[in-house]
Amino acid sequence: MTNSLRTCLWFRDGRGREAAEFYCTLIPGSQIEAVFDISGDGASWVIDFTLGGVPYQILDAGAMFTLTEAVSISVETDDQAETDRLWAALTSNGGQESHCGWLKDRYGVSWQVFPRRLTELTLRSDRTVSVKAIAAMMKQKKIDIAEIEAAVRAQ
Repeated sequence: MTNSLRTCLWFRDGRGREAAEFYCTLIPGSQIEAVFDISGDGASWVIDFTLGGVPYQILDAGAMFTLTEAVSISVETDDQAETDRLWAALTSNGGQESHCGWLKDRYGVSWQVFPRRLTELTLRSDRTVSVKAIAAMMKQKKIDIAEIEAAVRAQ
């Protein structure tokens, strides 16, 4: 391993390498670092990769554990266009939308995808702004920052 600290995602369906390769196409600065056949017969794999320079690992080792929403990959995007691009890619081919910028991709991994502007609005010291922004966000699946900004401006 090239990094001593990684988030490990347990895959159970033999699609871990496919997932890591897909994720690396979505996030700039991402790459597969190493792939290990830990069983010696192709039944179990460890895939070390980075997403935007952040280290991850997939352990593709069968049905012992399942992925849940208790662990998600959080992506703060530069703008709405990037949010839309990632959302479309991650929900394609069997992915599922959830609420407040959350989704589950075709592999069962949960993601939070939201524009940086959402963070700026929800963490404002002006509680009126942050409360309005959070209330608008709670009504959305994919984050629509223009809609949230309109809610913040509304009297």
